[in-house]
Amino acid sequence: MIIADVTFYPIGKGVSAGETIKAAVSKLKESGLKCYPNSMATVLEGRTLDEIFSVISKVEAYIVSQGFQRIETIVKVDHRLDLENTVERKLKAIGEA
Repeated sequence: MIIADVTFYPIGKGVSAGETIKAAVSKLKESGLKCYPNSMATVLEGRTLDEIFSVISKVEAYIVSQGFQRIETIVKVDHRLDLENTVERKLKAIGEA
């Protein structure tokens, strides 16, 4: 399993993008990937990088369709091959699950 942290920063349409980000998170959840929204980003679990980046690309296209002229997207990837990597496993490792 691959874990990715994604943050979208839509720019160029007013001072708040809250409603657009709310809809973007819904689209991430609908993608079929495990999705863990938090106050600063959204964590995704997927089987392949292609699967994760495909979903991110679709959400970016949605944000563009909402009239934003620029989107800064930050993606962090944790791709471990030595064990089954999941958000739950990582939380247990630090005593938070």
